[in-house]
Amino acid sequence: MKRTLMSLIGAAVALAAVTGVATVAAPAPGGAAQTAAPGGSRLPVQRSALLCPPPTSSAVGETTYTAFVPPGAGAAGKKGTAQLVPAGSVKESGGKDGKGKGKGGGAGDGQQAVAPGDTKPVAPLTEAGKPVTASTDSGGAPALVGAADGAFAPGWTVQQTTSVAAGAGRGLLGLSCVAPDTTFWFPGVSTDKDRQDYVHLTNPDSTPAVVDLELHGKDGALRAAAGENISVPPHATVPVLLSTLTGAPVTDATLNVIAREGRVGAAVQAVDAKLGGDWLPAAADPAPSAVLPGIPADATSVRLVALAPGDADADLKVQLATPTGLIAPAGVETLHVKSGMTTAMDLKDITKGEAASLVLTPTDSGSKAPVVAALRVTRGTGDKQETAFIPATRPVGERATAADNRDKGSTLTLVAPEKGKDAKVKVTASAGSGGGTPVSKTYTVKGGATLAVEPPRPQGLKGSYALTVEPEPGGGPVYAARMLAQPQGGIPAFTIQTLPDDRGSVTVPTARQDLSLLTD
Repeated sequence: MKRTLMSLIGAAVALAAVTGVATVAAPAPGGAAQTAAPGGSRLPVQRSALLCPPPTSSAVGETTYTAFVPPGAGAAGKKGTAQLVPAGSVKESGGKDGKGKGKGGGAGDGQQAVAPGDTKPVAPLTEAGKPVTASTDSGGAPALVGAADGAFAPGWTVQQTTSVAAGAGRGLLGLSCVAPDTTFWFPGVSTDKDRQDYVHLTNPDSTPAVVDLELHGKDGALRAAAGENISVPPHATVPVLLSTLTGAPVTDATLNVIAREGRVGAAVQAVDAKLGGDWLPAAADPAPSAVLPGIPADATSVRLVALAPGDADADLKVQLATPTGLIAPAGVETLHVKSGMTTAMDLKDITKGEAASLVLTPTDSGSKAPVVAALRVTRGTGDKQETAFIPATRPVGERATAADNRDKGSTLTLVAPEKGKDAKVKVTASAGSGGGTPVSKTYTVKGGATLAVEPPRPQGLKGSYALTVEPEPGGGPVYAARMLAQPQGGIPAFTIQTLPDDRGSVTVPTARQDLSLLTD
């Protein structure tokens, strides 16, 4: 009996220890600001992972990586590390990159993972509060797999920004490197003749991942065996051309990436032969409502793409959060999205010269039908057009960060989508990567309105800097996006990154020993 009792106590203690570590290491889904449960506390995460896809295959592309962690985000007195290392690629035994003989172009049936030639760390951090940059002009730059721990884990952010001077996809391509997960939604992908969309799948772990790719068009799911059982080797990346998954071109589609084994990072590089290109990040998890912040004032065309992934249709009220409040755009006040089908709506020049954000809510307040959504935004006219994407995003919550801001060209958009619920937001410009003193400024965002500002810059700025966005307690929810504009020979090259909560802390419940379950 004594041996049995001690074994049970040991098992209970071990289980409690494992649960505690998992709670700290894996933030809860949702992303909204969370308060500690009764008897619990908010603690910084202990480890973070980020994945950056291969930036470009263009011979005239230049890529900058900017890594940053906010000061004071980690546990006091703890040391930390944060760095990225090149991932392996996937190559056929015959030597053709990224094209598989097996299902979906994965690393099986005659393929092998190829280790990178250079494994030197990229943009390793040595201190919090100061960005670190690295750059490459190689058209064969690999994907990067990164990890941060200790004091550098909470809020670690890496921005990948690529300038392509000419050819298909010319313009500015930006991406906030992604955390690994098991499910991603990408409304807004296309297999149209002018588009070349690749989804890049990167495995950060030491065991293989198995991924399914599902495309949904206007008539429902697009079945393709090539999207099933894609193997992604450990510490390697696999690109898949989406047009290989469909028999006929599809203008507007939604991609669902599902890791059936392991986990991956996923991002879509969308290249248009006429309109430039950018990265399409994953949208927020399906939900009855969606907020898409940061439509620039000079947008010449805006296209909304949405999918209802559940069993029920979704009827949505379409509202524009302008600088003065919420309005219903004439002619596009509502949107009906059929279950399992992708619906697109051309909003044209909806902003009419004012920065704005799109807010989608159920027409019936009791409806729970979830949706995913994204915008394709175009600036410029004629042959001087450039595009970027705005996916629906999570609220800022406690803190969000935008790395890689330049002396000129950054616009920060803040939206408080709930009418009557104003918000105050503290925005801090970090020290520059080459020097400078941090500067903070507080903004008030009217409930139901969008505020677009040129963000503060550090005093004596040298290099690039990061922006940290922190809503003050007591206000309404806030969503944010940052546009980086860097014109190229008359082309209004730009990229937009949404700024969801960085999930730098998690709720850890208070535990106590209770042996009563071991007695009769």
